Amino acid sequence: MTLVILLGAPGAGKSTVGALLAKSLKLAFVDTDKVIEQISGKSVSQIFVDDGEDVFRALEIEVLENQLQASDTVLSLGGGAPISPTAQALLKNSKSVKIFLDVSLSVAAPRVGFNRDRPLLLGNPRAQWQSLLDKRRPIYEDLADHCIKVDAMKANAIVSRIVELVK
Repeated sequence: MTLVILLGAPGAGKSTVGALLAKSLKLAFVDTDKVIEQISGKSVSQIFVDDGEDVFRALEIEVLENQLQASDTVLSLGGGAPISPTAQALLKNSKSVKIFLDVSLSVAAPRVGFNRDRPLLLGNPRAQWQSLLDKRRPIYEDLADHCIKVDAMKANAIVSRIVELVK
Protein backbone atom coordinates (compact mmCIF):
# COMPACT_ATOMS: atom_id res chain seq x y z
CA MET A 1 0.00 0.00 0.00
CA THR A 2 1.33 3.40 -0.97
CA LEU A 3 -0.23 6.65 0.21
CA VAL A 4 1.82 9.80 -0.27
CA ILE A 5 0.40 13.02 1.17
CA LEU A 6 1.59 16.46 0.10
CA LEU A 7 1.31 19.28 2.65
CA GLY A 8 2.12 22.96 2.29
CA ALA A 9 0.94 26.48 1.76
CA PRO A 10 -0.96 27.69 -1.29
CA GLY A 11 1.51 28.02 -4.14
CA ALA A 12 3.84 25.27 -2.91
CA GLY A 13 3.02 23.14 -5.96
CA LYS A 14 1.02 20.39 -4.23
CA SER A 15 -1.42 19.91 -7.11
CA THR A 16 1.14 20.20 -9.90
CA VAL A 17 3.72 18.01 -8.17
CA GLY A 18 1.04 15.61 -6.98
CA ALA A 19 -0.28 14.94 -10.48
CA LEU A 20 3.26 14.41 -11.84
CA LEU A 21 4.24 12.24 -8.87
CA ALA A 22 1.16 10.05 -9.27
CA LYS A 23 1.96 9.56 -12.94
CA SER A 24 5.59 8.75 -12.15
CA LEU A 25 4.66 6.22 -9.45
CA LYS A 26 1.65 4.90 -11.40
CA LEU A 27 -0.72 5.87 -8.58
CA ALA A 28 -4.05 7.67 -8.47
CA PHE A 29 -4.02 11.40 -7.77
CA VAL A 30 -6.55 13.10 -5.48
CA ASP A 31 -6.71 16.81 -4.63
CA THR A 32 -8.89 17.28 -1.53
CA ASP A 33 -10.12 20.71 -2.64
CA LYS A 34 -11.35 19.21 -5.94
CA VAL A 35 -13.15 16.41 -4.07
CA ILE A 36 -14.83 18.98 -1.81
CA GLU A 37 -15.94 20.95 -4.86
CA GLN A 38 -17.38 17.80 -6.44
CA ILE A 39 -19.22 16.80 -3.25
CA SER A 40 -20.65 20.26 -2.58
CA GLY A 41 -21.23 21.37 -6.16
CA LYS A 42 -19.55 24.67 -5.26
CA SER A 43 -16.08 26.17 -5.56
CA VAL A 44 -14.03 26.40 -2.37
CA SER A 45 -14.41 30.19 -2.33
CA GLN A 46 -18.19 29.88 -2.82
CA ILE A 47 -18.43 27.46 0.13
CA PHE A 48 -16.64 30.06 2.28
CA VAL A 49 -19.05 32.79 1.11
CA ASP A 50 -22.28 30.77 1.28
CA ASP A 51 -21.65 28.44 4.21
CA GLY A 52 -18.62 29.74 6.10
CA GLU A 53 -15.23 28.36 6.98
CA ASP A 54 -16.58 25.94 9.61
CA VAL A 55 -18.68 24.11 7.01
CA PHE A 56 -15.70 23.96 4.64
CA ARG A 57 -13.41 22.59 7.37
CA ALA A 58 -15.98 19.92 8.30
CA LEU A 59 -16.12 18.82 4.65
CA GLU A 60 -12.32 18.82 4.61
CA ILE A 61 -12.18 16.44 7.61
CA GLU A 62 -14.77 14.16 6.01
CA VAL A 63 -12.79 14.01 2.76
CA LEU A 64 -9.51 13.48 4.64
CA GLU A 65 -10.97 10.58 6.64
CA ASN A 66 -12.22 8.93 3.46
CA GLN A 67 -9.02 9.49 1.50
CA LEU A 68 -6.79 8.13 4.27
CA GLN A 69 -8.43 4.77 3.60
CA ALA A 70 -7.13 4.84 0.03
CA SER A 71 -4.09 3.00 -1.18
CA ASP A 72 -1.91 3.55 -4.20
CA THR A 73 -2.70 7.26 -4.12
CA VAL A 74 -0.96 10.61 -4.05
CA LEU A 75 -3.09 12.98 -1.97
CA SER A 76 -2.73 16.75 -2.19
CA LEU A 77 -4.18 18.50 0.87
CA GLY A 78 -5.49 22.03 0.90
CA GLY A 79 -3.19 24.36 2.82
CA GLY A 80 -5.47 24.44 5.87
CA ALA A 81 -6.51 20.79 5.81
CA PRO A 82 -3.97 19.56 8.40
CA ILE A 83 -4.47 22.41 10.85
CA SER A 84 -7.26 21.13 13.11
CA PRO A 85 -6.36 18.78 15.96
CA THR A 86 -8.70 16.18 14.44
CA ALA A 87 -6.91 16.32 11.09
CA GLN A 88 -3.52 16.18 12.79
CA ALA A 89 -4.51 13.06 14.72
CA LEU A 90 -5.83 11.41 11.55
CA LEU A 91 -2.62 12.21 9.69
CA LYS A 92 -0.32 11.11 12.51
CA ASN A 93 -2.14 7.78 12.76
CA SER A 94 -2.13 7.13 9.02
CA LYS A 95 0.29 4.76 7.36
CA SER A 96 1.19 7.39 4.78
CA VAL A 97 4.35 9.19 3.78
CA LYS A 98 3.80 12.88 4.41
CA ILE A 99 5.86 15.40 2.47
CA PHE A 100 5.94 19.12 3.34
CA LEU A 101 6.58 21.22 0.24
CA ASP A 102 8.11 24.31 1.82
CA VAL A 103 7.85 27.44 -0.31
CA SER A 104 8.64 31.10 0.29
CA LEU A 105 6.28 34.00 -0.33
CA SER A 106 8.37 35.30 -3.23
CA VAL A 107 7.98 32.00 -5.10
CA ALA A 108 4.38 31.33 -4.07
CA ALA A 109 3.04 34.80 -4.93
CA PRO A 110 3.12 34.50 -8.73
CA ARG A 111 1.77 30.95 -8.54
CA VAL A 112 -1.13 31.82 -6.28
CA GLY A 113 -2.07 34.99 -8.10
CA PHE A 114 -3.23 36.93 -5.08
CA ASN A 115 -5.86 38.69 -7.17
CA ARG A 116 -7.90 35.46 -7.45
CA ASP A 117 -10.56 34.16 -5.10
CA ARG A 118 -8.71 33.16 -1.96
CA PRO A 119 -11.10 33.60 0.96
CA LEU A 120 -8.43 33.53 3.65
CA LEU A 121 -6.23 36.03 1.81
CA LEU A 122 -8.58 39.00 1.69
CA GLY A 123 -7.23 42.44 2.50
CA ASN A 124 -3.45 42.33 2.19
CA PRO A 125 -2.98 38.93 0.53
CA ARG A 126 0.80 38.77 0.82
CA ALA A 127 0.75 39.61 4.53
CA GLN A 128 -2.16 37.20 5.08
CA TRP A 129 -0.32 34.40 3.23
CA GLN A 130 2.83 34.95 5.32
CA SER A 131 0.81 35.06 8.53
CA LEU A 132 -0.97 31.81 7.65
CA LEU A 133 2.32 30.10 6.82
CA ASP A 134 3.94 31.34 10.03
CA LYS A 135 1.08 29.75 12.01
CA ARG A 136 0.93 26.56 9.93
CA ARG A 137 4.65 25.85 9.43
CA PRO A 138 5.17 24.18 12.84
CA ILE A 139 2.20 21.90 12.14
CA TYR A 140 3.44 21.00 8.65
CA GLU A 141 6.90 20.30 10.04
CA ASP A 142 5.55 18.20 12.89
CA LEU A 143 3.38 16.08 10.60
CA ALA A 144 5.84 15.66 7.76
CA ASP A 145 8.10 12.67 7.36
CA HIS A 146 10.15 14.74 4.91
CA CYS A 147 10.47 18.44 4.14
CA ILE A 148 11.55 19.70 0.73
CA LYS A 149 12.45 23.36 0.21
CA VAL A 150 10.97 23.82 -3.27
CA ASP A 151 11.90 27.42 -4.10
CA ALA A 152 14.77 26.68 -6.47
CA MET A 153 13.34 23.43 -7.83
CA LYS A 154 11.31 22.64 -10.93
CA ALA A 155 8.32 20.33 -10.54
CA ASN A 156 10.10 17.36 -12.14
CA ALA A 157 13.05 17.74 -9.74
CA ILE A 158 10.66 17.77 -6.77
CA VAL A 159 9.01 14.62 -8.11
CA SER A 160 12.40 12.91 -8.48
CA ARG A 161 13.29 13.85 -4.92
CA ILE A 162 10.01 12.48 -3.55
CA VAL A 163 10.42 9.26 -5.55
CA GLU A 164 13.83 8.80 -3.90
CA LEU A 165 12.28 9.37 -0.47
CA VAL A 166 9.36 6.96 -0.86
CA LYS A 167 11.19 4.08 -2.54
